[in-house]
Amino acid sequence: LTVDAVGATLALRLPESAIISDEMVSAGAVVVPCLLRAAPHDRLPVTGGSIGQGLPVAVGAACACPGRKVIALEADGSGMYTLQALWTMVRENLDVVTVIFANRRYQILEIEMQRTGAAAFGNAANESIDIGRPPLDWVRLAAGMGMPASRAATGAEFDAQFRRAMEERGPRLIEASLA
Repeated sequence: LTVDAVGATLALRLPESAIISDEMVSAGAVVVPCLLRAAPHDRLPVTGGSIGQGLPVAVGAACACPGRKVIALEADGSGMYTLQALWTMVRENLDVVTVIFANRRYQILEIEMQRTGAAAFGNAANESIDIGRPPLDWVRLAAGMGMPASRAATGAEFDAQFRRAMEERGPRLIEASLA
């Protein structure tokens, strides 16, 4: 599964008047241009300087606009900061579909390092941005909060799961296991 495939599905399947809570940080450069082809929607982007705002922003949007589908586009690292928001989504039966961009790294730190002109991280720094050991299992984390969840490892799987999530009401999580 690639970020390009996720972006293409979002552009195709996003319902009109949806609200996107965007904290997909490192995937944004690819996905945001795809959203220009999507049905009219509102996008609440990450404000910068904070980590973990995406899931709580999705909760707030769903509470404020209960008749609109909310999609939380969330990076796996930043999602770990406010994981408990999934429980609130379930408890309040909020119509939020959470897509976790699971690349198993604090990839934004890698991007910022490249922006400084540095060639690469040293071993110790590289270890600190690797969040794949132990591997995060977002399907099980969501299930522990009472939320239905699935994992997509291909573009076809993601498309089918996201399409189904747009047709149903209530909280749901899709772990987009990125290649």
